[in-house]
Amino acid sequence: MAARSIGSGSISFGLVSIPVRFYVATHSEQLHFNLIHAPCGSRIRQQVWCPRDERVVERNELVKGYEFSKDRYVTFKDEELKVLEAAASSAIDIQEFVPLSKIDPIYFENAHYLGPDKGAEKAYQLLAEAMRETGMVALAQQVARGKEQLVLIRPFDNGLVMHTLYHADEVRAFEDIDTGGEVKRRPVEVDLARKLISQLSNEEFHPEQYPDNYRERVEELVKKKIEGEEITAPPEEPRPTNVIDLMDALKQSLSRQERRAASVRAARSEAEPATKRRPAGAHRTEAERGQKRARKK
Repeated sequence: MAARSIGSGSISFGLVSIPVRFYVATHSEQLHFNLIHAPCGSRIRQQVWCPRDERVVERNELVKGYEFSKDRYVTFKDEELKVLEAAASSAIDIQEFVPLSKIDPIYFENAHYLGPDKGAEKAYQLLAEAMRETGMVALAQQVARGKEQLVLIRPFDNGLVMHTLYHADEVRAFEDIDTGGEVKRRPVEVDLARKLISQLSNEEFHPEQYPDNYRERVEELVKKKIEGEEITAPPEEPRPTNVIDLMDALKQSLSRQERRAASVRAARSEAEPATKRRPAGAHRTEAERGQKRARKK
């Protein structure tokens, strides 16, 4: 089933303009629970309550307000807020190209796929290919719902994807985080940590290897509830009280990972078809094979 576009615009840089269409790139599969009135089993409704008048208020009685000091607000009507909105524009104006590695993922907010509009296929593919070959991505300004947004455009598969970015002042300074200060690290500890990382390393990211186990447990629990099964909570496992030595923990982790890797290799060897296994004679060295050919001559 073809994806449905949610809007259109154009990527512009220099004198080049590429009409594009927007597509939703992600969606949440998280399960949501509703609030139910237990005595009657009805789903409750959320209402807007005014604590001063002590009554439910209608939506048409509401205005937007900005708190400039404690419990003091300046209010705005919708037509007043429209004055603040940027002029409507469908253009995504590229400001510069930078290496993707120079942009920390902490700035990424969300993502939308970009597809070419009719007649823009060639320019679209050229931009994607040029960025892919140079390893560069585009930083641009976009106006959405009257607000300017900082966005990043990068090559993805055979096309382009656009990420909305947080502005610099929206990312909190890491200096405010207590990391425990300087601690002494022995070279042998660092070496063991590197070996453990090496054991757990992979050249590619395979997201399908990481299913949402919580969602699966919830779905299984819902199924049991529908079928009328009684649900009992498992006993809580006691938390470990002993403090494990860091060096010992690294050694145990490395040893466990090595055993796991050996087990995987053994399983692959068992699963390999007998026709693909090399006979014992196939392990002769090239020199041995050469000597055998010489004796035959």
